[in-house]
Amino acid sequence: MLIRLLRAHLRPYRRPLALVVALQLVQTLANLYLPTLNADIIDQGVVKGDTGYIMKTGGVMLAVSLVQIVCSIGAVYFGARTAMAVGRDIRSAVFTRVQSFSAREVGRFGTPSLITRTTNDVQQVQMLALMTFTIMIAAPIMGIGGIVLALNQNLSLSSLLLVVVPVLGVVILLIISRMRSLFRRMQERIDTINRVLREQITGVRVIRAFVRDVPEQRRFDTANAELLDVSLGTGRLMALMFPFVMLIMNVSSVAVLWFGGHLIDGGSMEVGALTAYLSYLMQILMAVMMATFMFMMVPRAEVCAERIQEVLETESSVVPPADPVRALGVHGHLELRDVEFRYPGAEAPVLSGVDLVARPGEVTAIIGSTGSGKTTLLNLIPRLMDVTGGSVLVDGVDVRELDPVTLSDAVGFVPQRPYLFSGTVASNLRYGKPDATDEDLWHALEIAQARDFVERMDGGLDAKIDQGGTNVSGGQRQRLAIARALVRRPEIYLFDDSFSALDYATDAALRGALTAETAEATVVIVAQRVSTIRHATRIIVLDGGRVVGAGTHHELMDTNETYREIVLSQLTEQEAA
Repeated sequence: MLIRLLRAHLRPYRRPLALVVALQLVQTLANLYLPTLNADIIDQGVVKGDTGYIMKTGGVMLAVSLVQIVCSIGAVYFGARTAMAVGRDIRSAVFTRVQSFSAREVGRFGTPSLITRTTNDVQQVQMLALMTFTIMIAAPIMGIGGIVLALNQNLSLSSLLLVVVPVLGVVILLIISRMRSLFRRMQERIDTINRVLREQITGVRVIRAFVRDVPEQRRFDTANAELLDVSLGTGRLMALMFPFVMLIMNVSSVAVLWFGGHLIDGGSMEVGALTAYLSYLMQILMAVMMATFMFMMVPRAEVCAERIQEVLETESSVVPPADPVRALGVHGHLELRDVEFRYPGAEAPVLSGVDLVARPGEVTAIIGSTGSGKTTLLNLIPRLMDVTGGSVLVDGVDVRELDPVTLSDAVGFVPQRPYLFSGTVASNLRYGKPDATDEDLWHALEIAQARDFVERMDGGLDAKIDQGGTNVSGGQRQRLAIARALVRRPEIYLFDDSFSALDYATDAALRGALTAETAEATVVIVAQRVSTIRHATRIIVLDGGRVVGAGTHHELMDTNETYREIVLSQLTEQEAA
């Protein structure tokens, strides 16, 4: 999975990669050549007292060192740029894929996990790529080159390599094999930390209102302790690795000096050759150590790559049509035919056999008990999710055949939980229509009963809005969200319980202004408050995901027991009449 992910995103960077490999090859070969020159200085210069040879060979060593430094800097520079670019591309790919997800896919992964996969997981893969370009490419060149040059210095002494390298490899593999499962658990624990922290930050008011600070602190401490336990497990394995490697390196050095000393004493080896051999042994073991460092990162990066690839390979259940319809004939006609929606693996559908027709100039209201499928039904119209049965038609065209831009232009949606983006009042209102004028914005604010409080804000239309709209009240957020939909002037308005945070006077004034503004548009309102929808042209009653009644307020009061129960739970008989 890791190799496949990197191969796919490294393809555009073949030239920089070729340059990095070339620079690493030159700098590693230069590094390998230096011990041979040093051995020549000892054997041909120091032992024989030839100062000229020492100076001449020393000059060559300086030139080789300069080449090594320049190539090393170049390799690191281009390697780092390529690794950062790959990280950017993977993040962009994950973000683009998540943006295409429907509510079903987002719910499957969960927001905290998607955030972790886009940030921390990508960072681990990016770091592995960086280490590969700056360290790993040089390691095999240094290891193989060191072995060849060590054999060239003394063949009998090189038999030590047949023992040292396999022992080192076995130790590393045993440790690495136990790391992979720990790294997967670590990333899952990070997901949990993100989820708990996000919940506590978002729900801080509820926590304080119910004085749940201590239990929530315990919940975070539990998640934090679980991450600590897994991190300590991986840390212990990492801590074991380096002492073992250093022990093997030091024992190998002692063995070389011991056997090499006997070879020098017997006249079959020179002092310079022993020095060079010892340097090559260190370079071989250093190459193994660099590979060890990389192997420590590979298990975690592999787990992260699997999680990233899982997102990238997940297809959205809302698929754009191959040959989309880009023009609509009739404007504002909405129809649901025998609609069914079922979540994957669910025993029963959320919606079943729903038929509904909403026409321009009419207000269609949807009411029902909690969990009856009202919000789900509304989400199907702008294709936040796709039906699993039946069809949703806008102006006689199935929404699955419509171009997403065309559908978006035709539908103005105000969700149950209005969300404002960080920026200004104007930037939020222009979210769906960037070219809207200030007059358009003020008009929409006036209809939404939001003009007064916006004028009182510091800056008016340029007043600052925090992320999520946390610096305005719930009712103000709802009115700004309604104004945002009004700015677009769509043909179909969808209000998902969008008046719940408003007082009765503001609710009545807003609905009165909306009636004139949306006189030629199709309006569909989901509401719990009967007073909001009692004057609707048609009221649809949902119960258990099915339509159990349809008609005007007075008709339903006389004929539909479910609607009558909902009304009388809020109003008296006299008020309802």
